[in-house]
Amino acid sequence: MSNESQEEVRPVNGKSMYSYIGDAWDVPEKSYVKALNYERKILWRREENFIRVERPTRLDRARALGYRAKQGYAIVRARVRKGNFNKRAITAGRRAKRKGINRMTVGKSIQSIAEERTAKRYPNMEVLNSYWVGADGQHEWYEVILVDPAHPVIKADNKINWICKKSSTNRVYRGKTSAGQKGRGMRHTGKGAENARPSVRVNKRSNSKKKQLSRQYNH
Repeated sequence: MSNESQEEVRPVNGKSMYSYIGDAWDVPEKSYVKALNYERKILWRREENFIRVERPTRLDRARALGYRAKQGYAIVRARVRKGNFNKRAITAGRRAKRKGINRMTVGKSIQSIAEERTAKRYPNMEVLNSYWVGADGQHEWYEVILVDPAHPVIKADNKINWICKKSSTNRVYRGKTSAGQKGRGMRHTGKGAENARPSVRVNKRSNSKKKQLSRQYNH
């Protein structure tokens, strides 16, 4: 027998290509992504706020969130402002109580805002998900995955044709994406999340009705 036939066929044990991409993006400042993003953001600042791109910048995140390289899918890079809604500190003229700085929290995340603004510019498509791709001192960039529910390829795909139903219309405005579910408290269950389902608004209504009924019975 030859040496080639005597060699054992070893199983392939190792990480996939997507795992290596994900490791590099976990801490971009400590990998090759830092130099790439530095060059990219120079070009991104000159572009429009919402621009369609040919392929995703982060292939691992795009595929994990449902993107497939086939007809009916699109990637849009969205640019939104960075930071919170805090105002500048006043120096004189008003009391600290009236300055309107404290307790000014945002109900939506920056990522959710980027998804909604993208959906307004592409009204014939539905937002599937989005992921972070970069930031500088003033802006943040997200790539939004869009799906065309009227495309025949999407309708024929059993893994994604759920988005063609009426119940999925305007899903980004109802907090159905991953970023929207996080803002609605859908990632927590049990103690501390009793009022998150079906929504905070519904629970406020039901609690107010219960209080009114209890007052009527007590009187």
